Amino acid sequence: MYLAGILTISDKGFRGEREDESGDALQELLLQNGFQVIKRKIVPDEVAEIRTQLLQWCSEGLHLILTTGGTGLSPRDVTPQAMEGILDYEVPGMAEAMRAYGLRFTPHAMLSRAKVGVRGKTLIINLPGSKKGALQGLEAVLPALDHGLKKLLGDPSDCGT
Repeated sequence: MYLAGILTISDKGFRGEREDESGDALQELLLQNGFQVIKRKIVPDEVAEIRTQLLQWCSEGLHLILTTGGTGLSPRDVTPQAMEGILDYEVPGMAEAMRAYGLRFTPHAMLSRAKVGVRGKTLIINLPGSKKGALQGLEAVLPALDHGLKKLLGDPSDCGT
């Protein structure tokens, strides 16, 4: 079983002015797919606070961190900037798959600046802040998550078998 955390990035959510619908929906989908969600938090759209939380959770051994919010073009959307400098490497195919999948539903998916990357043994996936967008993004990458996490955690088996 993989250990997961969900970090909601929202000024309004942090101030208690908005319910965390995307975080709740992501948790439900993860649980349905055999993940154990052991961390949940809401932080404001501030690069330093986002980085601090991501780094803490990576050091605590989470296998997967989903962020929701802050991936668009608004001046307060800073999640991709927070990812810079903390990732060991990016996994661009997953971010591209999320955008391609999202384009089936809305042309606005092309505006996403979401990143996916690895720090240590933790996969971090940025998702949109809307419930619908977050779920669609996770649905896009779910088929590859088990294999990707196995490899990240050291599975030595050949990928083609």
